[in-house]
Amino acid sequence: MTFSSSFGSPQRPGVPPLEVRLRRNGITESVHRVHAVVCDQRGRVLMRAGDPQKLSFIRSALKPFQAQVFVASGTADAAGADDRALAIACASHAGEAHQAREAFKILWQSDLETDQLQCPVPAGASSRLEHNCSGKHAAFLATCKRMHWPLESYLQGDHPLQQQVLKQVGELLGMPGAELVVARDDCGAPTLQLQLAQMALLFAHLGAGQQPELERLSRAMLAHPDLVAGEGRFDTALMRGGHGQVISKGGAEGIQCLSRVGEGLGLAIKVEDGASRAKHAVALHLLRQLEWLTPFTLEELSQQFLHPNDAVDLQVSGELRFDASR
Repeated sequence: MTFSSSFGSPQRPGVPPLEVRLRRNGITESVHRVHAVVCDQRGRVLMRAGDPQKLSFIRSALKPFQAQVFVASGTADAAGADDRALAIACASHAGEAHQAREAFKILWQSDLETDQLQCPVPAGASSRLEHNCSGKHAAFLATCKRMHWPLESYLQGDHPLQQQVLKQVGELLGMPGAELVVARDDCGAPTLQLQLAQMALLFAHLGAGQQPELERLSRAMLAHPDLVAGEGRFDTALMRGGHGQVISKGGAEGIQCLSRVGEGLGLAIKVEDGASRAKHAVALHLLRQLEWLTPFTLEELSQQFLHPNDAVDLQVSGELRFDASR
């Protein structure tokens, strides 16, 4: 269901998706089609490549907005949560010891136990704290404990916690939360099926600095990018190299969302076949076009993510175009 006349209008021709080519010794081996859109806080589609109405699950790019309830409910303050705790609540982390420790601190400060987490134990790991979503789950449980909501069923769609997430996301999108399409993510928590432009709108709000809870979460992510993903991972490298200019949060199946801090602009990317290498390549390509990062930073990131080895490189063709209706 669309929620704005801009997003609900018929798809106009002439704005093709981007293409990412993986080349091996200069010979094309694989091709990925990618859609992208830039929106402002009013939900206006400003620039696009491909279909801004394309539906996909937002997956882990939803985490800052799930963590919003942790802050808005007063739980973060009551538990003495610092910026490190807020960053891990938004994270898709690598399960490193320092990351698992931050998730544990959220539980410990709320008198909760690790075995109350309902995210899986990753293969080869010994604890749920090592799961990439453990910070989100710890914040979920802490919120339920403070609000006197049931702990055992905190992942169920009709649970008060999840209903509050839907309500707050709906408010940001300008639509009733009850109309959002919900599905189960791999960690067991609900995720949402959204139009690509809706994802961009959420991230426009995240970086705008006009909503206190989101401003606090975005500041924490930028202050501790090492907790949001991990060394050598895209979100960490981009936010660290960007020096507070861009918020970056990826999701599975080719989802990448970014926000230009202080300008109320969000960028959302979807790779049709779900390839993570393609979303990273397109993100850097579009950040160059948008001039959201310096050429030096983009060159460093490109060396890391566009040239995985001496024989292989990723090449992006296409660009964002201004929306013809504006």
